Amino acid sequence: MVNYIVAGIDTDVGKTVVSAIITTLVDGDYWKPIQSGDVDPDSDVVSKLLSPRHIIHPSAYSFKAPLSPHHAARLENRTVELNKITPPVSHRPLITEMAGGIFVPLSENLLSIDLFAAWEAKWILVSKHYLGSINHTLLTIEALKIREVPLLGLIFNGEPNPDSERAILNFSNTRALGRVLPEKRIDLSTIERYAKQWQQSGIHLLK
Repeated sequence: MVNYIVAGIDTDVGKTVVSAIITTLVDGDYWKPIQSGDVDPDSDVVSKLLSPRHIIHPSAYSFKAPLSPHHAARLENRTVELNKITPPVSHRPLITEMAGGIFVPLSENLLSIDLFAAWEAKWILVSKHYLGSINHTLLTIEALKIREVPLLGLIFNGEPNPDSERAILNFSNTRALGRVLPEKRIDLSTIERYAKQWQQSGIHLLK
């Protein structure tokens, strides 16, 4: 059984929607270990995007402020402790969503990538086009390679940008797995539609 980690090149690039699609695609369960922000937390959003058959595992840490976890934790006089973040037992593939980008601090001496890279899972990186996103995407991929993180490939979110995408894929020698287009509404039917499209394109065969 293959587990997946969904990472992003930055915050707010579409990791939550992609996580819901992957969870539906592989018939898995969802987990966001650390959440910051108590307005529409990602676990609640995902619960509305998945059918009831999928388990939404509770976060190890949830903070009120929509800030980096180390900052949000400090505001509550709390500290993220590594030994309290253990992947839940799942009898199906576990899709784990990271918080923000891969170098987001979880505490004064722990980066997000340092925690997640220790778990046995395949990684999927979400990239969204904006000025500077080529640089952010290539830097993220380079950091993953240095740490020998098993990256399956990229999901592009937003309107297609062929020039940017060619540059990213060429310089990183990474493959594109799928795309999420701008949607007026994202709900369960939207997630299931993308899962079906990606399955037909062969993403379900990636190991």
